[in-house]
Amino acid sequence: MSDITEFERRISAALARIGAALDQAGPAAAPAGGDASAALTEALEAERTANAQLNERVRAIKDKQERMVASLEQKVAHLSAQLDANGQELQRLKRLNIELTETNRALAASAEAGVAEPHLINRAMMSELDALRAARAAEVAELDEILSELRPLIEEVA
Repeated sequence: MSDITEFERRISAALARIGAALDQAGPAAAPAGGDASAALTEALEAERTANAQLNERVRAIKDKQERMVASLEQKVAHLSAQLDANGQELQRLKRLNIELTETNRALAASAEAGVAEPHLINRAMMSELDALRAARAAEVAELDEILSELRPLIEEVA
């Protein structure tokens, strides 16, 4: 990018020198130095063409860079959303595992005392079912993440 800026600076300086030379030559030099004036005009046009080409290249590079930045920003937003969802699911799993552990301890204490408490058994089963659902949801989220990474590759092949 700095090379292009340097080229533009050099071309602008060359155009300024050519313009100054044309101004100095003026109309009085035209009859005597018509060939020089034509050569300077050709050089000026060549420099303008080169400048236009460089400007077009700079514009193309900027457009490409903007597209890349937009694409990267979109990917970052998508990955951030996935990370947030995974974090929430992880917190849910931790909470359910703590609840399951507490219920199992109460159930074990009840069994040691020889007292069967149906509400503890139901609570343990519900906790285990919730933990299984949360684990499945975490697996689905992981599969969605894998699929989101595979989709662009599949589209490239197709």
